[in-house]
Amino acid sequence: MVVGIVVTITCIFIGRLVQLQLIEGELKVKASDLTESRTIINPSRGLILDRHNEVLVGSEAVYDLVVTPRHLRNLDTTACAIWAGISREDLEAALKKARRFSRYKPSAVRRRIEPAEHARMAAVLYKYSGFELWRKPIRSHRYRVATHLIGEFAEASADDLKRDREYDRHYRMGDYLGKTGLEAIYERELRGVKGRRSVVVDARNRVRQVGVAASVDRAAEDGQDLTTTLDLKLQQHAELLLAGKAGSVVAIEPATGEVLAIVSAPFYDPNLMLGASRGAAYDSLLHDSKKPLFNRAIRATYRPGSIFKLMQGAIALDEGVISPGTQLACDRSLIGCHGPHTMDDLSGAVIHSCNPYFYQVMQRTINKRSTGNHFTTAARGLDHWKERIEAFGFGTKLGNRLRGTAAGNIPDASYYDKVYGQRHWDFGTIYSIAIGEGELLATPLQMANLAATLANRGWYREPHFVKDIGGRGAPTGAGVRFETGIAPRHFVPIIDGMQNVVEQQGGTGWRARIPGVQVCGKTGTVQNDPLLDHSVFIAFAPRDNPQIALSVYVESSGAGGEWAAPIASLLIQGHLTGAVDSLKQARYLGAVPPMPDSQLAIEQPTETAQQP
Repeated sequence: MVVGIVVTITCIFIGRLVQLQLIEGELKVKASDLTESRTIINPSRGLILDRHNEVLVGSEAVYDLVVTPRHLRNLDTTACAIWAGISREDLEAALKKARRFSRYKPSAVRRRIEPAEHARMAAVLYKYSGFELWRKPIRSHRYRVATHLIGEFAEASADDLKRDREYDRHYRMGDYLGKTGLEAIYERELRGVKGRRSVVVDARNRVRQVGVAASVDRAAEDGQDLTTTLDLKLQQHAELLLAGKAGSVVAIEPATGEVLAIVSAPFYDPNLMLGASRGAAYDSLLHDSKKPLFNRAIRATYRPGSIFKLMQGAIALDEGVISPGTQLACDRSLIGCHGPHTMDDLSGAVIHSCNPYFYQVMQRTINKRSTGNHFTTAARGLDHWKERIEAFGFGTKLGNRLRGTAAGNIPDASYYDKVYGQRHWDFGTIYSIAIGEGELLATPLQMANLAATLANRGWYREPHFVKDIGGRGAPTGAGVRFETGIAPRHFVPIIDGMQNVVEQQGGTGWRARIPGVQVCGKTGTVQNDPLLDHSVFIAFAPRDNPQIALSVYVESSGAGGEWAAPIASLLIQGHLTGAVDSLKQARYLGAVPPMPDSQLAIEQPTETAQQP
């Protein structure tokens, strides 16, 4: 009985051994010729359009050749290299690198294969087991504009992949993603959802069965289109006028806060930052002394200069320390001035940009709430004044809709306490900020927003850059309305002065005149020692029912009326009328101001107060 049981068990083991070594061994060999392959289907990336649905950025299909080392079979590296369009040495180096990375995961052998070459390679792909051709969408900048706003779309770095593994697990080596600008901010919406398809392929990489794992298969979902607030024609016009210069243009639609154009010059061709040319192009731009990668429109900070006086006047009216008809002597013993005027009211002081007038205006504002101690009075008055200035968006990032947006600097009592010691300063120490100098810093975006606030007589909508995402409308919170707390009537004398800056005989902004259009503007000449001053101009038009507000900066080019004002007028004229003064445009296209190595302001001001 026992012997029979032992014999039976022994026979079972022998039979199973034969099955494993002979029968299933043959099946394994056959199975090795068939394998399941899960193909990732990349979606089309969403388009980026202007406000009129012109395509600014689209996508084109290219292909990457990848290899999975464990699937390689009897590879003839000489023939494979010819097929892959690379040298044998490069192929062997790529295979060695791929094996080091992983035998089970695909690695890139060659990137950015164009469709025509892909067709040639795909026809004989079956001869090279282990190799696949992956379709990849890359960006195509149709008009090559708004580079700094749109941002860069580039290959995912090791750090990108590490972050993705922790949160999303969407990307794999060789994938592209938005790195900066709108491409990065709206990456999730633009990228879409990858699809999956499971197939069985034979040793020649030929598909034998589709949908073997239908439960996990899914179609790709294309990315959502993003409609920007930009007006392509205005953007192109602004870039044309700033070509060869250093500076910026920011144009806003006052009623909505939508940014119509945003330019940082010098700019660059975004298509150079794609594919094999990216490394060399990026290195060249990074080391360019003119700093073309630096977004001056939102990151550069400058002293606002005389344009700051517009806010000083409006706040003083609201505080009740002056009236529109208040005349103040141009006392040049207080602070230097220019021009033949002697006694101005508020509108006249705006026209003549009278420094002593606004010195006295701010002095009255700061000292309004006297405490009996002039140091304490100045400290409390300055903190209150700062709150009034911040209501215009200065000293803030204006919603920080773009990464890297600078806040600028509006000093308060604690700032000067650190510089001079607590309660060891008063208005006589800090008076240079009354005329937009000293420790004040502002961005071109903030200055354009000031123009929009003046156009609206005391309120603004947060500047934003996107009108619609995927047909669902603007992003949540875009265009929120902010109030300065100043009654609309107080802006009337300010705007009267701005109109006369442009229209009055001898006005500093006369080069901004446009026949048949009431332009309200203010010039600024921003100190840039020891180099030539920056030319600045802000404006809105028309006076009633304004359609555009803007700031123009031309670095190291002199007075605001010489360069910034005429450039602004050409942009306003083109936007409102569809035509421009061709003679004026020819002059400012043909003449280029000096552009020395850029002396960019930084967000943190110096630690010493600067007197004019």
